[in-house]
Amino acid sequence: MTTTTDRLAGVLYPPIEPHRTGHLDVGDGQSLFWQQCGNPDGKPVVFLHGGPGGGCAPVYRRFFDPSVYRIVLVDQRGCGLSAPHASRRGADLSTNTTWHLVADLERLRVDRGIERWQVFGGSWGSTLALAYAQRHPEAVTELVLRGIFTLRRSELDWYYNGGAGNLAPQYWHRFEAPLRARFGDLPAGFDRIAAYHELLFDPDPAVHGPAGVAWATWEAATSTLEFDQAMVDEFSDPAFALAFARIENHYFVNAGWLREGQLIAEVDRIRHIPAVIVQGRYDLPCPAVTAWDLHQAWPEADLRLVLAGHSVTEPAIAAELVAAIDRFARRGG
Repeated sequence: MTTTTDRLAGVLYPPIEPHRTGHLDVGDGQSLFWQQCGNPDGKPVVFLHGGPGGGCAPVYRRFFDPSVYRIVLVDQRGCGLSAPHASRRGADLSTNTTWHLVADLERLRVDRGIERWQVFGGSWGSTLALAYAQRHPEAVTELVLRGIFTLRRSELDWYYNGGAGNLAPQYWHRFEAPLRARFGDLPAGFDRIAAYHELLFDPDPAVHGPAGVAWATWEAATSTLEFDQAMVDEFSDPAFALAFARIENHYFVNAGWLREGQLIAEVDRIRHIPAVIVQGRYDLPCPAVTAWDLHQAWPEADLRLVLAGHSVTEPAIAAELVAAIDRFARRGG
């Protein structure tokens, strides 16, 4: 079996360990886990993971030259090593919104004594990066974005209400299984996102457990150009899957607390910031049309369409990201 390490051999920098870690109290009873790697005096960059709810993995540290970059990674509210975890009994996500996360990033930047930083975000991380940069453009030196997702209704419906299922029918069947068990035959126009909300927040573990795994593994099964069983196995972990699914679904039923099309409509706020957009042509979760729409509104951004799916661990995507980050390393902080 080919592993992520095998696929990315020679693409990423060698593995590194954090030299500092900690928890930041951001209010609302939330404590965020952060880690810092690389050069303590280097060019600051913050890595924004996907999901929301995905948390950070060691491979994410390896996109940056550790001799040049001061690399900050953070687990967003409710996931990873941040607390309280969204998989716990009675999890309350009322203070877990896009704008809470934007404020959290500013608190983290100030807490770490960073004046300005590069912002790297993929998938949901691209959503958060755009929202953060549009709210705090003075704090951003560059943007590196991957697998663009702006939470428009058309994007959500494509992936969760039938479009993408036509290209991955075997995994779509598994995704729909908990819905069919609860609701029977699903009629035309059935909103799977809203229905999954009922399942994921049902107090019965026999309901929310399988629903969490089905939701999370649908994403894992369709995130790479070639099926990756190891990724599906990772996303099948019950605690991870439930937090991941609950947080994602919570954001999606609330449209990310964004106006329809807001992040593209307000791109003028950040058009002066140097940016690279890396997008897989065959990205099922976040189709290339969204990256294209963003680029049409933001022609100054460098759009790189590559032969790949969605995942940051796709070699073609990873290579373009590393090249962009290396180019930006030569710019001032």
